[in-house]
Amino acid sequence: MIVAAKRAKQLLKGSKPKLESKSKNLIRVAQEEVLQGLVEYEIIESPPEELLVSEGDMFIGEELGIDVEDVKEKVEEAEAKKEKSLKNSLQDTIKKKVSKKVSKKVSKKIE
Repeated sequence: MIVAAKRAKQLLKGSKPKLESKSKNLIRVAQEEVLQGLVEYEIIESPPEELLVSEGDMFIGEELGIDVEDVKEKVEEAEAKKEKSLKNSLQDTIKKKVSKKVSKKVSKKIE
C-alpha cells in the first residue's frame, strides 16, 4: 500500500503512467502498476534494537495516575463479561432451536 501511495503521489506530480489504464483515477493506476510489478521497491527489515522499548518509554496511563494493574484487571473483567454474554447468547439460540424442533414434532404428532 505504501508503495502504491508513493507512486500515486509521483503520478499526481506529473510522472507518466507505466501502463495504459481505463481508469482516470491516478490512485487506481498506481495500484495497478504495483500489482503488475511495474514499480520497483525493496522491503527493508528494521534492526531488532530499533523495535525495543527504551527506558524512557512508559505506560501513558501513568501520567494520568492510572495503575497498569488496574487496567489489566479491567480488561480481564471486560473479556470475562463478553465471554459470559456470548455464552448466554449461544445458549439462548440453542434453546430456541431446540424449542422449535420440539414444537414441530409435537405438532406433527397432534395432527
